[in-house]
Amino acid sequence: MIAEQIESRGVRNKRVLDAMRRVDRALFVPSNLVNEAYSDNALPIGRQQTISQPYIVALMTDLLDPQPGDRVLEIGCGTGYQTAILAGLAREVWSMDIIPELCESARERLGDLSYTNIHVLHGDGYLGLPSEAPFDKIMITAAPPVMPESLCQQLVADGRMILPVGVFDQDLIVIDMTGPGRWTQRKSIPVRFVPMVHHG
Repeated sequence: MIAEQIESRGVRNKRVLDAMRRVDRALFVPSNLVNEAYSDNALPIGRQQTISQPYIVALMTDLLDPQPGDRVLEIGCGTGYQTAILAGLAREVWSMDIIPELCESARERLGDLSYTNIHVLHGDGYLGLPSEAPFDKIMITAAPPVMPESLCQQLVADGRMILPVGVFDQDLIVIDMTGPGRWTQRKSIPVRFVPMVHHG
C-alpha cells in the first residue's frame, strides 16, 4: 500500500511513510470492509462518514508536517486512523468529532492500541478547542464551504492548518500563519470530502 499508492505518487517524507507503516488501516475500517482496507479508496464508516483514502491521509500529513514537539488539533476523528498517524509524529493530539458514537468507538480503539498522547473529544469543530489553544498544527478532515477563519486564531504565530474547502468543487488548502491574525493560503489538489457540519 505504501509503496504503490503513496510513494509512487510523490509522498517521499520518510517520517510520514514510517508513521503510516506503523498503523494498520485494517484495524480502523468496519469489519465487513477489512478485505478493502489496503485499497486506495475512501470507505464508509457509518453515520454518512468515511475513512479517507491512504494517499490523501499521507498527502495531508506530509503537507501539515507535524514535528515531534507539536501539539496538534484534528477536527473529524472518524475511526481514529488519521489520529493514530498524527500521534506517531507529534507530541500530543486532540481529536474532535461532532458524532458522539464515533468519538466513543475511536477513543476505545485508540486506547486498546495503547496510544497515550491522544485526547478524543466530542464537540463542534467550527468552535475548535480554545481551552487547549494555541496549537502548532490543525488538520480538518471534513469540508467547510469556506475556510473558518476563527480556527486560525487557535494557531501559534507560525502555525499551519490544512483542510478541504468547498461544497461541490473542493480544494485542499494549506494555511500558514505569518503573524497574529495574518496568514497565507495556497491550494494543493482537488479533493472530495464529506461536509463539515456544526450544531444547530
